[in-house]
Amino acid sequence: MLELFKAGGWVMWPIAFISILALAIVLERLWTLRRKSVLPPGLGAEVRDWARHAHLDPKHIDALRTNSPLGEVLAAGLDVRRRPREVIRERIEDTGRHVMHRLERFLNTLGTIASAAPLLGLLGTVIGMMHLFLGILDHGVGDVAQLAGGIGQALVTTASGMCVAIPALVFHRYFRGLVGAYVIEMEREAIALVDTLDGIAAPKPAPAPTPAPAPSAPSRRRSSAG
Repeated sequence: MLELFKAGGWVMWPIAFISILALAIVLERLWTLRRKSVLPPGLGAEVRDWARHAHLDPKHIDALRTNSPLGEVLAAGLDVRRRPREVIRERIEDTGRHVMHRLERFLNTLGTIASAAPLLGLLGTVIGMMHLFLGILDHGVGDVAQLAGGIGQALVTTASGMCVAIPALVFHRYFRGLVGAYVIEMEREAIALVDTLDGIAAPKPAPAPTPAPAPSAPSRRRSSAG
Protein backbone atom coordinates (compact mmCIF):
# COMPACT_ATOMS: atom_id res chain seq x y z
CA MET A 1 0.00 0.00 0.00
CA LEU A 2 2.80 2.39 0.82
CA GLU A 3 4.47 1.61 -2.48
CA LEU A 4 1.29 2.40 -4.36
CA PHE A 5 0.98 5.65 -2.44
CA LYS A 6 4.52 6.62 -3.41
CA ALA A 7 3.93 5.57 -7.01
CA GLY A 8 1.04 8.01 -7.29
CA GLY A 9 3.23 11.03 -6.69
CA TRP A 10 2.37 14.19 -4.83
CA VAL A 11 -1.28 14.12 -5.98
CA MET A 12 -1.86 11.27 -3.56
CA TRP A 13 -1.44 13.64 -0.61
CA PRO A 14 -4.53 15.78 -1.33
CA ILE A 15 -6.47 12.63 -2.22
CA ALA A 16 -5.51 11.11 1.14
CA PHE A 17 -6.50 14.32 2.94
CA ILE A 18 -9.96 14.53 1.40
CA SER A 19 -10.50 10.81 1.99
CA ILE A 20 -9.87 11.29 5.72
CA LEU A 21 -12.13 14.36 5.72
CA ALA A 22 -14.90 12.45 3.94
CA LEU A 23 -14.64 9.57 6.42
CA ALA A 24 -14.90 11.98 9.36
CA ILE A 25 -17.98 13.66 7.87
CA VAL A 26 -19.69 10.34 7.18
CA LEU A 27 -19.11 9.08 10.73
CA GLU A 28 -20.25 12.37 12.26
CA ARG A 29 -23.44 12.47 10.15
CA LEU A 30 -24.24 8.83 10.84
CA TRP A 31 -24.14 9.61 14.56
CA THR A 32 -25.96 12.95 14.38
CA LEU A 33 -28.72 11.87 12.00
CA ARG A 34 -29.85 8.87 14.02
CA ARG A 35 -33.61 8.70 13.89
CA LYS A 36 -34.13 8.52 17.65
CA SER A 37 -32.04 11.66 18.16
CA VAL A 38 -33.80 13.67 15.43
CA LEU A 39 -37.36 12.33 15.80
CA PRO A 40 -37.73 10.82 19.28
CA PRO A 41 -40.57 8.28 19.16
CA GLY A 42 -43.79 9.48 20.74
CA LEU A 43 -42.60 13.06 21.26
CA GLY A 44 -45.24 14.65 19.03
CA ALA A 45 -48.11 12.85 20.77
CA GLU A 46 -46.67 13.75 24.19
CA VAL A 47 -46.45 17.44 23.31
CA ARG A 48 -50.02 17.46 21.99
CA ASP A 49 -51.13 15.87 25.26
CA TRP A 50 -49.32 18.65 27.14
CA ALA A 51 -51.19 21.22 25.10
CA ARG A 52 -54.58 19.62 25.76
CA HIS A 53 -54.01 19.48 29.52
CA ALA A 54 -52.33 22.92 29.74
CA HIS A 55 -49.00 21.50 30.99
CA LEU A 56 -47.03 24.17 29.14
CA ASP A 57 -44.95 26.05 31.67
CA PRO A 58 -41.69 27.64 30.47
CA LYS A 59 -39.58 24.82 31.94
CA HIS A 60 -41.41 22.23 29.85
CA ILE A 61 -40.95 24.26 26.68
CA ASP A 62 -37.25 24.95 27.33
CA ALA A 63 -36.61 21.26 27.97
CA LEU A 64 -38.48 20.42 24.77
CA ARG A 65 -36.39 22.91 22.79
CA THR A 66 -33.12 21.23 23.77
CA ASN A 67 -34.49 17.70 23.39
CA SER A 68 -34.09 17.22 19.64
CA PRO A 69 -34.59 18.99 16.28
CA LEU A 70 -38.26 17.95 16.35
CA GLY A 71 -38.57 19.30 19.88
CA GLU A 72 -37.10 22.62 18.77
CA VAL A 73 -39.69 22.94 15.99
CA LEU A 74 -42.57 22.07 18.30
CA ALA A 75 -41.31 24.43 21.01
CA ALA A 76 -41.30 27.27 18.48
CA GLY A 77 -45.01 26.71 17.92
CA LEU A 78 -45.73 26.53 21.64
CA ASP A 79 -43.96 29.87 22.21
CA VAL A 80 -46.69 31.63 20.22
CA ARG A 81 -49.55 29.24 20.98
CA ARG A 82 -51.93 32.05 21.98
CA ARG A 83 -51.53 33.87 18.65
CA PRO A 84 -53.44 33.26 15.40
CA ARG A 85 -52.84 30.10 13.40
CA GLU A 86 -50.96 31.95 10.65
CA VAL A 87 -48.45 33.34 13.17
CA ILE A 88 -47.86 29.89 14.67
CA ARG A 89 -47.25 28.36 11.23
CA GLU A 90 -44.86 31.15 10.26
CA ARG A 91 -42.83 30.72 13.46
CA ILE A 92 -42.63 26.96 12.93
CA GLU A 93 -41.52 27.40 9.30
CA ASP A 94 -38.80 29.87 10.29
CA THR A 95 -37.47 27.55 12.97
CA GLY A 96 -37.73 24.58 10.59
CA ARG A 97 -35.44 26.27 8.08
CA HIS A 98 -32.77 26.72 10.73
CA VAL A 99 -33.16 23.12 11.89
CA MET A 100 -32.90 21.83 8.32
CA HIS A 101 -29.74 23.87 7.79
CA ARG A 102 -28.15 22.16 10.80
CA LEU A 103 -29.27 18.74 9.64
CA GLU A 104 -27.55 19.39 6.30
CA ARG A 105 -24.32 20.45 7.96
CA PHE A 106 -21.17 19.26 6.13
CA LEU A 107 -23.21 17.73 3.28
CA ASN A 108 -22.05 20.39 0.84
CA THR A 109 -18.47 19.58 1.80
CA LEU A 110 -19.12 15.88 1.24
CA GLY A 111 -20.60 16.64 -2.18
CA THR A 112 -17.59 18.77 -3.05
CA ILE A 113 -15.28 15.90 -2.13
CA ALA A 114 -17.32 13.54 -4.33
CA SER A 115 -16.81 15.94 -7.24
CA ALA A 116 -13.19 16.90 -6.55
CA ALA A 117 -11.72 13.44 -5.95
CA PRO A 118 -12.07 12.25 -9.58
CA LEU A 119 -10.60 15.52 -10.79
CA LEU A 120 -7.57 15.03 -8.55
CA GLY A 121 -7.25 11.51 -9.92
CA LEU A 122 -7.46 12.89 -13.43
CA LEU A 123 -4.80 15.45 -12.57
CA GLY A 124 -2.53 12.65 -11.39
CA THR A 125 -3.24 10.81 -14.63
CA VAL A 126 -2.26 13.81 -16.72
CA ILE A 127 0.92 14.33 -14.70
CA GLY A 128 1.79 10.64 -15.04
CA MET A 129 1.29 10.76 -18.81
CA MET A 130 3.41 13.89 -18.99
CA HIS A 131 6.22 12.09 -17.19
CA LEU A 132 5.75 9.17 -19.55
CA PHE A 133 6.09 11.24 -22.71
CA LEU A 134 8.95 13.28 -21.30
CA GLY A 135 10.74 10.02 -20.51
CA ILE A 136 10.18 8.82 -24.05
CA LEU A 137 11.52 12.13 -25.34
CA ASP A 138 14.67 11.87 -23.24
CA HIS A 139 15.39 8.14 -23.32
CA GLY A 140 13.32 6.78 -26.16
CA VAL A 141 10.94 3.83 -25.90
CA GLY A 142 13.62 1.42 -24.79
CA ASP A 143 13.51 2.42 -21.08
CA VAL A 144 10.78 0.14 -19.80
CA ALA A 145 11.14 1.29 -16.19
CA GLN A 146 10.47 4.90 -17.19
CA LEU A 147 7.36 3.89 -19.14
CA ALA A 148 6.07 1.72 -16.30
CA GLY A 149 6.57 4.54 -13.78
CA GLY A 150 4.53 7.03 -15.79
CA ILE A 151 1.73 4.55 -16.48
CA GLY A 152 1.72 3.39 -12.86
CA GLN A 153 1.38 6.94 -11.57
CA ALA A 154 -1.51 7.57 -13.96
CA LEU A 155 -3.39 4.42 -12.95
CA VAL A 156 -2.81 4.73 -9.20
CA THR A 157 -4.08 8.30 -8.96
CA THR A 158 -7.11 7.58 -11.12
CA ALA A 159 -8.08 4.55 -9.05
CA SER A 160 -7.51 6.42 -5.78
CA GLY A 161 -9.67 9.34 -6.84
CA MET A 162 -12.50 7.02 -7.83
CA CYS A 163 -12.22 5.04 -4.59
CA VAL A 164 -12.77 8.27 -2.65
CA ALA A 165 -15.42 9.75 -4.93
CA ILE A 166 -17.80 6.79 -5.15
CA PRO A 167 -18.43 6.30 -1.40
CA ALA A 168 -18.58 10.06 -0.87
CA LEU A 169 -21.24 10.41 -3.57
CA VAL A 170 -23.27 7.48 -2.23
CA PHE A 171 -23.30 8.84 1.33
CA HIS A 172 -24.01 12.36 0.12
CA ARG A 173 -27.16 11.17 -1.70
CA TYR A 174 -28.14 8.99 1.25
CA PHE A 175 -27.88 11.81 3.78
CA ARG A 176 -29.77 14.20 1.51
CA GLY A 177 -32.64 11.74 1.23
CA LEU A 178 -32.57 11.07 4.97
CA VAL A 179 -32.78 14.76 5.83
CA GLY A 180 -35.62 15.21 3.35
CA ALA A 181 -37.58 12.37 4.99
CA TYR A 182 -36.97 13.84 8.45
CA VAL A 183 -38.21 17.26 7.33
CA ILE A 184 -41.44 15.76 5.98
CA GLU A 185 -42.10 13.97 9.27
CA MET A 186 -41.36 17.11 11.29
CA GLU A 187 -43.82 19.03 9.13
CA ARG A 188 -46.47 16.38 9.80
CA GLU A 189 -45.94 16.60 13.56
CA ALA A 190 -45.95 20.40 13.45
CA ILE A 191 -49.25 20.50 11.54
CA ALA A 192 -50.80 18.10 14.05
CA LEU A 193 -49.68 20.40 16.89
CA VAL A 194 -51.06 23.48 15.13
CA ASP A 195 -54.41 21.73 14.69
CA THR A 196 -54.43 20.83 18.37
CA LEU A 197 -53.62 24.39 19.45
CA ASP A 198 -56.23 25.73 17.04
CA GLY A 199 -58.86 23.44 18.52
CA ILE A 200 -57.97 24.53 22.05
CA ALA A 201 -58.05 28.23 21.20
CA ALA A 202 -61.31 28.07 19.22
CA PRO A 203 -64.18 29.48 21.31
CA LYS A 204 -66.88 26.99 22.13
CA PRO A 205 -70.27 27.86 20.65
CA ALA A 206 -72.66 29.31 23.20
CA PRO A 207 -75.73 27.20 23.88
CA ALA A 208 -78.87 28.39 22.13
CA PRO A 209 -81.16 30.33 24.47
CA THR A 210 -84.23 28.46 25.58
CA PRO A 211 -87.34 30.27 24.34
CA ALA A 212 -89.52 31.65 27.09
CA PRO A 213 -92.99 30.11 27.34
CA ALA A 214 -95.73 32.20 25.77
CA PRO A 215 -98.06 33.86 28.27
CA SER A 216 -101.41 32.10 28.53
CA ALA A 217 -104.52 34.04 27.48
CA PRO A 218 -106.65 35.32 30.39
CA SER A 219 -109.74 33.24 30.99
CA ARG A 220 -113.01 34.98 30.31
CA ARG A 221 -115.59 34.60 32.98
CA ARG A 222 -119.15 35.35 32.41
CA SER A 223 -120.46 37.63 35.05
CA SER A 224 -123.63 36.34 36.55
CA ALA A 225 -126.55 38.77 36.80
CA GLY A 226 -127.64 39.85 40.19
